[in-house]
Amino acid sequence: MNALKPQTFYPMTNVIQDYAWGSHTSIEALFDIKNNTGKPQAELWMGAHPNGCSAVTVNGDSVLLSDLINQDKEAFLSKTTADAFGELPYLFKVLAAEKALSIQVHPNKQQAVDGFEKEEKTGIALTAFNRNYKDNNHKPELVYALTDYKAMNGFRDYQEIVSLFSAMQLPTIASYVDDFAQEPNSNGLQRFFKAILSLENENKERAVAELLDYASNSTDELFVLLQDLAIQYPNDVGLFAPLMLNVITLKPGEAMFLSACTPHAYIHGTGLEIMANSDNVLRAGLTPKYMDIDELMSCTEFVSQPLSSLLTQPNTVDGGMSYPIPVNDFKFSVFTATDALTLETNSAEILFAIDSDLTLTHENGDSVTVAKGHSVFVPAYAKRYSLTSSGNVARAYN
Repeated sequence: MNALKPQTFYPMTNVIQDYAWGSHTSIEALFDIKNNTGKPQAELWMGAHPNGCSAVTVNGDSVLLSDLINQDKEAFLSKTTADAFGELPYLFKVLAAEKALSIQVHPNKQQAVDGFEKEEKTGIALTAFNRNYKDNNHKPELVYALTDYKAMNGFRDYQEIVSLFSAMQLPTIASYVDDFAQEPNSNGLQRFFKAILSLENENKERAVAELLDYASNSTDELFVLLQDLAIQYPNDVGLFAPLMLNVITLKPGEAMFLSACTPHAYIHGTGLEIMANSDNVLRAGLTPKYMDIDELMSCTEFVSQPLSSLLTQPNTVDGGMSYPIPVNDFKFSVFTATDALTLETNSAEILFAIDSDLTLTHENGDSVTVAKGHSVFVPAYAKRYSLTSSGNVARAYN
């Protein structure tokens, strides 16, 4: 830390990504972050990812967070994190979806290592349209709802999937449904899922038309959703996904973990998302982008997940709630109405003011206040600090 004089708290300036599915209004409405571009404000990134690295204020100057950390990784990240990851191991986001995102599966760590190495050896450019693995890391995620947040996550019960498809009696896929009904288990689902995703040309057009014809005569909210998705992604095999995957709406303050090897998609709403530092995505519909069905199948676990098991149950901690995470890349907590709450840190942290100012103070006399919608980077060497806020504050750390 010789080149940059250390300070205890680093106010952040964050990048907003304007992906086409993003909301034009939600981030501005929630956080008073003006949308002066007329483009979507889809994601606000907090972290050191090269595709959207935050800047921090250091002695009045703006410095990339990645450059700051690289001055002394052990001091900023902790020796444990520096040795294990060599970088800030998580990316923290606000995600505001107006339209549905693609259905995705993220590989587990070993699949990512193997897939990345294979594509590097094959010579597929990192920017190629058919590149699956941009890095060698897994991408577990946790989403925390700020508004009602609709998503798909995990497969429905096998028999429930069979029942939903059998009731529709769609001629083009009837044989696939019959096969699955004969074997309503993991193997049967695997074959059925691949058959649906592999529909193409006339078969796909006919199957989707039959699906939407059925949906248009139903008032069930599942089929209303299908019609909405069909407007966004016409003639897409992903339109069958809500009949295979759990559809869930998180209420504000609820959270859900998205495991590796599990199909999921965000449909609508604004939330906080924390994830491992990775760009590895295998797509399964609701997208014009490349879909590698064989690779997707090899990375997907065809197990049903009860809808009741999807919510992450938080643990009560002093001043708020901590959300248990089954990986060591990140941790996540939310504090409510705190007055000089003492927090100890063993890692680099990002604190985000959800709905009110937050103030951090340190025993060395350093102090910082940021407005709602803004964040602060706290290095591991801070060791301990106190948090004051009249509202909710999210804490990302590891």
